[in-house]
Amino acid sequence: MILLACRALAWPVYAQTDSVALEPVVIKGFVPEKFMSGLKIQRIDSVPLAQLRFQNIGDILSAYTPIAFRNYGPGQLSTASFRGTSANHTAVLWNGLNINAPTLGQTDFSTIPVAGFDQLSVQYGSAASIVGSDAVGGSILLESNSSVSPFQISAGRQRESFDNHQTQADARYAWSLSNRWTFSGKTGIYNSRMNNNYPKPTRRTYALLPTETFQKGIVQDLFLRSRSDQEISAHIWLTDNKLVLTPDDLQGREMTRTTAYRTIVRYRMRTLTLRSAWVRDIIDYAKGDISRPDHSVTDKFASRVEKDFTLNIGENANPVYLKTGGEWTHYRSRVPGYFRMPVIENRTDFFLLTRWQPTSRLTTSINLRQGLVTGFNPPFTPSIGMEYSLVQKTHYHLALKGSYGRSYRVPTLNERYWKDLGNPDVRPETGWNKEAGLEQTFKAALGGTLRTSATFYHNRIKEWTYWNPSRGYRVENLQQVLARGIELQMNYQRQNGFWKTGIDAGYAFNRSSQEKAYDNYSQDIVGKQLVFVPEHTANANAFVQYKSTKLTGQLQAASKRYTTFDNSQFLDGYGLVNLLAETSFAVQKCRFLVQGQIRNVTDTFYLNVRNNAMPGRSFALSLTFSYDSQ
Repeated sequence: MILLACRALAWPVYAQTDSVALEPVVIKGFVPEKFMSGLKIQRIDSVPLAQLRFQNIGDILSAYTPIAFRNYGPGQLSTASFRGTSANHTAVLWNGLNINAPTLGQTDFSTIPVAGFDQLSVQYGSAASIVGSDAVGGSILLESNSSVSPFQISAGRQRESFDNHQTQADARYAWSLSNRWTFSGKTGIYNSRMNNNYPKPTRRTYALLPTETFQKGIVQDLFLRSRSDQEISAHIWLTDNKLVLTPDDLQGREMTRTTAYRTIVRYRMRTLTLRSAWVRDIIDYAKGDISRPDHSVTDKFASRVEKDFTLNIGENANPVYLKTGGEWTHYRSRVPGYFRMPVIENRTDFFLLTRWQPTSRLTTSINLRQGLVTGFNPPFTPSIGMEYSLVQKTHYHLALKGSYGRSYRVPTLNERYWKDLGNPDVRPETGWNKEAGLEQTFKAALGGTLRTSATFYHNRIKEWTYWNPSRGYRVENLQQVLARGIELQMNYQRQNGFWKTGIDAGYAFNRSSQEKAYDNYSQDIVGKQLVFVPEHTANANAFVQYKSTKLTGQLQAASKRYTTFDNSQFLDGYGLVNLLAETSFAVQKCRFLVQGQIRNVTDTFYLNVRNNAMPGRSFALSLTFSYDSQ
């Protein structure tokens, strides 16, 4: 319920930002969407965030976007393939800070629970000119919201099949300190244990890998605002995830523990924003005797300064909005597998972002970024985007969108410094992304709203970094990859008295293949679909609600995924059906929400990786209590 309230409070800001007649506004915090004209952006509504509050971000994105996930099982590694790219081609930003692990260059989505943030947006395609490295296939934007209610609390617990359970609690608060200053904040904690005690060790002769996962975390957001247009905010996110494979096998078991300390302090005075951040990523790995694991520590120190300007280019012309600034990042990493320790790296970025609406129908953005990296020369990354309203009527709106921009990815620390296999001379990846699409909104006279979109994209990436098996898996720049396809999305909602109905559906076709042969090994794989990237994905979420009782059905489908580069072997496609039922009731200012889930209703057998079956039908039951002083 708290998440619903936060989304409702945030909605007017979006409405103002996307309005036709722009007025001068101050961008509070990091809101890159303002300068992403022409790019496809999908804002995940608060309703699915509330429904799946006990699950991780990968579950949300699998259900509502065409992003393909390579998931090893409940509580296990989950990585993304966004628009046919690899796991390290998706930037994950938390309050504007890229939280991809610098050693791996990617994020394990199973370690990011929905409880860790308040707002989720998905940006499709390259946005390197705005967010920097890693944003090749797309970006995941996580934001924290302040509270306006004097006091809110929420607590809940979920029990699942296989002896899995999760607990969450948070408190939100806000009050006036004086006539000038107001204070607000959020404190949240979560804890989960995935024992994965499967009733049978196999499914159709394929093993169900025994695992145990323990996850806990603390989220703290604080906001101090003044009437003189100043704001100070602090954000802390501490998370600890421990995964043990085959825990009963004392000789063959593997333990991976990932701990992250994420902190941000931000100060804004009118149009000037200063930000400082520190992130520590810790990875402990052991096999057999897990009492003495290898210990890796990477620290990231980041500082950012940005300034907003308004440029008037004529008496009757709308102004141009600009954001310019720079960011400096320092990495210090100690990893036992590196050929030297510590590894130290500095990165600097300078950027200029613009947004101009010359007419009521046309909006444009031209963005520029230049990155500087120790020992590297990242390319200059410009981009241009446009949105044009073809039809603007009270009940119907049709818009044409398009963008063209350059992307890049700095090689990870593992790719450069790993003993024997790393390559200090590996070059940054670079590419050009083109996309165009149509979006329409139709409001029916009976209260229903239909939104549809179609997007075509073409993304060519050069110098693709590759752990080459023909060279003993040494890192090299061996591939030029072309990803192209189409994405279709539809959303419909209608309310009639106490009844509400709606459906959210999407389909994506992606063809992603290597374009050039670099050696005899790659000769046979030119033009073949990349491994673990399905050509077809689809999802649908339909619900019917009467007063405070709601029933939701979910469908997720993916076509076959090749497991070899020559496409000679593959995993069969699959379709999953989930059901969610919930009801709530109130006692004065207290509200109770009861929810039940049936996952994989049809008990479908499927594999996400070779020789490791995914569990069948499972159940979950949760109870959430919330209190609002208002």
